[in-house]
Amino acid sequence: MTQDLFRADAYRTECAATITALKESGIVLDQTVFYPLGGGQAGDSGVLRLADGQTIRIADTRKDKDAEGRPTADIVHVPAPGQESAMAFLALGDAVTAQIDWSRRHRLMRFHTTTHLLCHLVPVPVNGCSITPDHARLDLHLTDPLDKDALSAGIAALVAAALPVLLGSVTDEELDANPALVKSMSVSPPRGSGAVRTVRIGDGAPIDLQPCGGTHVANTAEIGRVVVTKVEKKSATTRRVVLGFAD
Repeated sequence: MTQDLFRADAYRTECAATITALKESGIVLDQTVFYPLGGGQAGDSGVLRLADGQTIRIADTRKDKDAEGRPTADIVHVPAPGQESAMAFLALGDAVTAQIDWSRRHRLMRFHTTTHLLCHLVPVPVNGCSITPDHARLDLHLTDPLDKDALSAGIAALVAAALPVLLGSVTDEELDANPALVKSMSVSPPRGSGAVRTVRIGDGAPIDLQPCGGTHVANTAEIGRVVVTKVEKKSATTRRVVLGFAD
């Protein structure tokens, strides 16, 4: 099982690790700072530095899957094309340093936190989400129209409020007793470990609190200038809100 260091500290950019598996899909490590595709958030890219100084560029990060296609507890680091010569010298037990592309990760963190602000501004169920380094979108279960300028102003106000973003957890039983914590209609929070990770925005009574396994900034002020670039009617019951950077 790959230890997912990013869950406790999204600001950690590198770690020492050991290769535990070499697969057609990529490289598995005993621990990593690389976030794998999931919950709508894109997987991290970066490099693995070998003991001899060579580097292997990592283009994507995914959860490993078993023979039936079900996700496992391992995380696969997918090499970029053209890394075959360096890959040929890898062996189980090799020590590497895993280093993410921090600039790209930070953009993902800013966007992901903004989607939580949208959940506060438009408190309806979410039936789709995509977070990339260049834009993000949230599909809202809603029939009423939305005003993109009003939403942008609402985001700006919450960014200016400099609200803390805090990690916590609830038990499976607590989540069952408060199902409204789950905002997503399409993704269920992982259960079975005894605790479900939560993200809380704001001191005291939070403006948003929900289970989430992604990476986020520590304070809304760090989001910077993110605006709503488009609002689309995707169906009779779905409004898509697209986010972009204004700087």
